[in-house]
Amino acid sequence: MSQEDYSGFMVFAEQHDGVIHPVTFELLGKARELAEKKGSKVYAALLGYNAGSLSSELIYYGADRVYVVDSEKLKVFDVMHYKDAFLKVIEKAKPEAILMGATNTGRTLAPRISAALKTGLTADCTDLFIDEKGNFIQVRPAFSGNIFAHIGTKTKPAMATVRYRTFKAIEKDTSRKGEVEKVEYSGPDDTGYKVLEKIPREKVNISDAEVIVAVGKGLKKKEDLKIIEDLAKLLNATVGASRPLVDDDWISRDHQVGFSGNIVKPKIYIAIGISGSPQHTVGMKDSGIVISINKDPNAPIAEYSDYFIVGDLYEVVPKLIEEIKKKKGT
Repeated sequence: MSQEDYSGFMVFAEQHDGVIHPVTFELLGKARELAEKKGSKVYAALLGYNAGSLSSELIYYGADRVYVVDSEKLKVFDVMHYKDAFLKVIEKAKPEAILMGATNTGRTLAPRISAALKTGLTADCTDLFIDEKGNFIQVRPAFSGNIFAHIGTKTKPAMATVRYRTFKAIEKDTSRKGEVEKVEYSGPDDTGYKVLEKIPREKVNISDAEVIVAVGKGLKKKEDLKIIEDLAKLLNATVGASRPLVDDDWISRDHQVGFSGNIVKPKIYIAIGISGSPQHTVGMKDSGIVISINKDPNAPIAEYSDYFIVGDLYEVVPKLIEEIKKKKGT
């Protein structure tokens, strides 16, 4: 099959227990944009057990055709079954490109699909577009976020993973019509992979936070996180952190903002003792209002700040806490 036989953009519709991950809707919106520039279609691959009823939601958010693979063997995320089932969908649809969420599921499944197809995979893309020659281009930070690489894949389908909150979902349109096509999958009884138990854990969903108080290397020791937590509590905010604090095991990775952490778009982002390296700013640059506290007046974070307070966080933050408490009467 020649490269010209591939057409359209496919989104892997990640769902767990009948709930579609919101990154799927964001990817459908981007796929819609790309497909319109190419004059092609948007496909969604929906895998699971008794999940076919979710097809209409995918159509409402931009899919032209939904390929449904419904099998009891897909009830839990057995990556071997999911790989084989997804490959059947890809073989039938022959998309030009495949978009997947950079979630735990996506990061587990995408490289296996890429290896099976012997095609390129660009991880953690920050943008996707069609260039003047009609090529599908993937953009991602490189060299610790100091440059943005523009990557074109010679083989098809090209593959890209994208983090949650990188793109914006289009408005849900319940009047949209689309096709639903079932794909049969039997698969082996034993893949050598078995899910023994699913253990839920507490996880901070910082990507959905409306107010974030983030701290960086300006913090001198782990115990000092308490003043940041106190400020966040007063503001009903979520605590965020730059990568060095996570690497030093001062705070869990769920709180990390940046290229190797989470993409966030809160209404208010307060950056305390954060210099503003490209690795960090790529994760928060689309915040509504950015307030920074830094003792270096030339810190790169100033470029992204609406308000910039020059001062030592150990002096500024306690005063902020005191003033907020006065305002609240606590």
